[in-house]
Amino acid sequence: MYSKCWLIIRDDSKKTFEICGQEANTNSFTNGIHGMQKAGMNVSCMTPPVTGKSSNKEVIKIIGYTKEDGLHERLMKEYREITRRDFDQWEG
Repeated sequence: MYSKCWLIIRDDSKKTFEICGQEANTNSFTNGIHGMQKAGMNVSCMTPPVTGKSSNKEVIKIIGYTKEDGLHERLMKEYREITRRDFDQWEG
């Protein structure tokens, strides 16, 4: 069993990805991505194990995707705007 996994978020519309770090428990990360998907965002995630071959995030490549620094923050901001808009409509 692996002790840690990489947290990788992908913007499937723009074909970009970002490695957000390593965690032993990926539940919070994957739940956040699931929430974005339910809000209609075209995103996905990967949580591959950290191994000897992939212990450095610079060696991780995803075929067909380019690396985008700040992707996670950009998508979180978009998700907050969507949920705020939905909440404001429900409140009024």
